[in-house]
Amino acid sequence: MERFDDSELTCAMWDMPFNAILKVTNLENGKSVIVRVNDRGPAKRLNRAIDLTKAAFSKIADLEKGLAEVSVEIM
Repeated sequence: MERFDDSELTCAMWDMPFNAILKVTNLENGKSVIVRVNDRGPAKRLNRAIDLTKAAFSKIADLEKGLAEVSVEIM
C-alpha cells in the first residue's frame, strides 16, 4: 500500500486502475497536469469524478478555489 503524500502528482479515482497515468485539464483556464492514480478516495460518495493532491490541483487552479470542472484523459 502506498502512503498518501499531498506533495506528489497523484490522484484518487474509482473508474481507473491503480497506476494509470491521466492528463487532467481545467476546463476554465486550459491548464493541465499529469497524475498517477494511487487511491480510490472519497470522490464517488462526494459526487466527484476525481480527487487531486494539493500539489496536482495547484498546477491547474488556485488552491483557494477548492473545486474545478475538469476533463480527464488516459495517457
